[in-house]
Amino acid sequence: MIVLGEALVAGLLLGRRAWRTFPIFLIYSVWTLAADLTDESVFHFHASGYFETYFVTKIVDSVLQFCVLVELAWSVFRPFRASLPKSSVWFVGGFIAVAGAAVWSFATNPSFSRIPAQWKAQWDLMGRFTQTDAILRVLFFLVLAGCSQLLSIGWRDRELQIATGLGFYSMVAVGVGALQSHVAGLTHYRQLDQLVVASYLGSLAYWVFSFAQKEAERREFSPQMQGLLLAVAGAARSSRISLTGSSSGKSRTERDL
Repeated sequence: MIVLGEALVAGLLLGRRAWRTFPIFLIYSVWTLAADLTDESVFHFHASGYFETYFVTKIVDSVLQFCVLVELAWSVFRPFRASLPKSSVWFVGGFIAVAGAAVWSFATNPSFSRIPAQWKAQWDLMGRFTQTDAILRVLFFLVLAGCSQLLSIGWRDRELQIATGLGFYSMVAVGVGALQSHVAGLTHYRQLDQLVVASYLGSLAYWVFSFAQKEAERREFSPQMQGLLLAVAGAARSSRISLTGSSSGKSRTERDL
């Protein structure tokens, strides 16, 4: 079911030409499909190498999901990007990276405490990656949904649709990770795991339904948001000009000397 859902999402992104606006999300969708197929194949035909394969795919998955968040955040500013400095996308990425670093400092996956000692270091690293990404996705969704009116986006806009799917199953994953550290039996542990699988299937179904619909036309930002962005852009330009002027003056002084 998961593989079918991922294939449908990737197919709709291509069919609806949404990949033009969200190329990284398309890459991520194709990657998750390929990674799941690879993990399944390795598990059945080369079980001894499953851990290494799963570890690598999860780390790559975390990196791609970070890139998806940057892409979504930058896409939110589509109606106003022409008025922003070209370097703004790096500012957006840096802001999300700083938020991720703050989350990394306390993010651990308590459910990984049961892992055998010989694998503990790798699983601790992977658990921190996955938990950091999950919390970051939840925060991103909450901020985007909370500021939707200010940003002039709604539930028919692709940015909020993608963020909703990511945020939903991430909330479940964070909650399940906390609960699994308190369950006694392996049966209950696996039952909780199925909740994460079910939530991911729900997100895939939501994306399939959403991407099958025609995308809403993006609205202009509210006057308050336009004023704020203009102020930020003006401050950024002034800082850049000031830095450029200082560098030029320093170079002339050095040449004179």
